[in-house]
Amino acid sequence: MWIELFKEFLHDMRSHRTRALLTLGAITWGTISVILLLSFGEGLGTQMLKGLMNAGNRIIVVYGGETGKTFEGLPKGRSIDLTEEDADLLRRAIPEIEMISPQYRKGVALRYGATVKSTECEGVNPNFDVMRTMYPAANGRFLNEKDIAEQRRTLILGPRIASEVFGTVDPIGKTVLVDDIPFVVAGILQKKLQTSMNNGPDIWRAIIPYTTFRTTYGRDHVNSIVIRPNDPAAQDRVKSEINRVLGRKYRFDPEDERAIRVWDFLEAEKMSRKIGFGVSMFLFAIGFLTLLIAGVGVANIMYVVVKERTREIGIKMALGARRSYILAQFIFEALLLAFIGGGAGLLFSWGVVSLVLMIPSEEGAMQFLGKPVLSGVTMLMTTGILTLIGFLAGFFPARKAASVDPVESLRYE
Repeated sequence: MWIELFKEFLHDMRSHRTRALLTLGAITWGTISVILLLSFGEGLGTQMLKGLMNAGNRIIVVYGGETGKTFEGLPKGRSIDLTEEDADLLRRAIPEIEMISPQYRKGVALRYGATVKSTECEGVNPNFDVMRTMYPAANGRFLNEKDIAEQRRTLILGPRIASEVFGTVDPIGKTVLVDDIPFVVAGILQKKLQTSMNNGPDIWRAIIPYTTFRTTYGRDHVNSIVIRPNDPAAQDRVKSEINRVLGRKYRFDPEDERAIRVWDFLEAEKMSRKIGFGVSMFLFAIGFLTLLIAGVGVANIMYVVVKERTREIGIKMALGARRSYILAQFIFEALLLAFIGGGAGLLFSWGVVSLVLMIPSEEGAMQFLGKPVLSGVTMLMTTGILTLIGFLAGFFPARKAASVDPVESLRYE
């Protein structure tokens, strides 16, 4: 039976070559639209999430603020300024904290030879590289515990500010004047995509030990405290405990949202995932509608085929062909058209994705677009849609063909 159906399909395609090519072209274009839109959408969402995580890996940043409520007889409007001791207090009081670092920040001037550049400098501890994804390049290092304990004048530079200051000279081991104070460059940070900023991108950052920063600039209060919980599920509890512990020390209402300000990267990560999912669904809807239009075209063509072959269908049924055979014939043709066009679309999409993956994406707009992801889920989803559209495009014309009255069809001209 299937061999006969396939032979009739080939005969019909040869008889109506132009119609068949147009139909296959529509299915192919629809398939390409679905796959490429989903692939590039997933790549874009992944890249945006990566850019966010490169700015803060599941961290909470706590800033001082100003009380907005009266509490225990104290007036509102009191300034809450955080200190290094607050970081130690939080680490001891909240067991869910995995990493914590005080953070000083200040604009500085870097001088090497005749070159002078201004940038943002931060004083932090060795945990900062994991929390803020500030990993050093292979030939250097980040801060260590000796740098903190001995208040060393150790300097870590972002790759862009390092190239601006040193040009083609290897910075590792060189002495740089930071506000006219000599520091030794111990490491250069790796290049990275960053879509969330904290006073500018990290590629322009200068990093020194927080103890050195404190003694050099005579600071009493930190700009912020950076915290990473040991489990993302504990994020809300950690934030609640931060308010409770600091509220007890500074005597403010733990429910006072203005007393301290919190920047929660996990919330930003959840929002980024939702946005990525929304973009993917929007792109999928566009591709699906394109493929659906192609399916409508197939259905229309199959209706035309039924009309053109009405006499032939009547002769077959008069000779004993069952309605199920007529039904199978048109559904088979519609499905085969869908799968041939879909297969061509899959191959073309795979070729496009493979070519794009060969394009360097470290610089320029491509680093934000990301690499398209041709996943198995996308392939299965597209195949399922093609099967459904092919079946529906063939079922209704086939049902009409199977309901033809043999006597009336033999009179059809």
